[in-house]
Amino acid sequence: MSAAQAQPEGVPLSSLDLVGPDTYARHGYPHAAWARLRREAPIFWCEPGGDCTPFYAVTKHADVVRISRQPQLLQNGPRLAVFPEGKPPKERIARHLLNMDPPEHAAFRKLASHRFTPRAIRALQPEIERITRELLDRLYAEGPQGEIDFVERISGPLPLAVLCDLLGVPRSDWETLFRWTNQTVGSGDPEYQVEGGSGRDTANEARMQLFGYFGRMAEERRRRPQDDITSVLANARLDDGSAMPPFELLSYYFLVVIAGNETTRNAMSGGLLALIENPAELAKLRAQPELVESAVEEIVRWTTPVIQFCRTALRDFEIRGQKIRAGQSLCLFYPSANRDEDVFDEPFRFRIDRHPNPHVAFGIGEHFCLGANLARLELRVLFCELARRLRDAELAAPVQRLRSSFLGGVKHMPIRYRLAPAS
Repeated sequence: MSAAQAQPEGVPLSSLDLVGPDTYARHGYPHAAWARLRREAPIFWCEPGGDCTPFYAVTKHADVVRISRQPQLLQNGPRLAVFPEGKPPKERIARHLLNMDPPEHAAFRKLASHRFTPRAIRALQPEIERITRELLDRLYAEGPQGEIDFVERISGPLPLAVLCDLLGVPRSDWETLFRWTNQTVGSGDPEYQVEGGSGRDTANEARMQLFGYFGRMAEERRRRPQDDITSVLANARLDDGSAMPPFELLSYYFLVVIAGNETTRNAMSGGLLALIENPAELAKLRAQPELVESAVEEIVRWTTPVIQFCRTALRDFEIRGQKIRAGQSLCLFYPSANRDEDVFDEPFRFRIDRHPNPHVAFGIGEHFCLGANLARLELRVLFCELARRLRDAELAAPVQRLRSSFLGGVKHMPIRYRLAPAS
């Protein structure tokens, strides 16, 4: 959306569709609606109807930052995000970093944090470069030009391969793991639903399959530890010296698999789409490869794969003159914060040399994304290689988006391309 495009003026704010998954599947992010809320009602009470519990929509960058930095006032649990379809399950389906609050959150986060430090991630660069070049070389071997689904051939396999290497998952199981992640985050999308089952049935079945798989793997790693994250977590000890409880352990694996795969995949797809739609920026990256770091930050801001998370008030408080009651939820819309006109110059323009770029796509505060360093490295490697080898690219058919208002997913992105050989 450009700033000049029509806004949804003339309709009541209560009519704006902020969380309808069909809206996201058909049209992508509702930037026009968010822009109007930023101007007229930055903290807006939403009543979507049906089984969806009402919430406050938070659309301004400053408010997202302020709310994210007050865990003593606003907790992550019990409402992770706004899921508009179906009543939330009575039992907790997973217990991991995203729905933990201090001090417990810090105790669990540090169990794996040493595997995601900048130094630890830098050591992975040669392998990520090898995987990336192998994927592109495979395309070139089929012919220097052609037509592919970019998700199927590049943005899906790359983060999955990196993640599976980190976890120690054998190559024979990669495709199965990929299917389970699709079914988990895309459970509301008919393409991924199990035959005859609902979205919740699909998500539950995929989650239980992941739990079972990593439960067996953890048992094996306790007997024979290896240099992988599965072994680290299986043998980790909490501050009191106890092992991680089974449910929390399996939930940890679940989070690493889903977050490490889906978000990076969609940033890659959305990043190439942005470069196709802004060819001058792709030319700039080819001419100035040293811009790749700022290009990655702009891609992450532009795509913001995670759409929203919630915080729940522990006591009454006030923000922007709006009284929030204890127990009420605030939904933080990160893509809206990343287009805030008060923070970003020309927010609806994609600029790979944007500086400064204080986006919140990785979150902020104690819940800042554990895998941010890894995601940035994967994106840098891929877009360095694409800038060097991708001579031409254009959409071959419309992009197909995930039916979800939680994750901004690109299911399919058919492109026509011309590729240079490896140097």
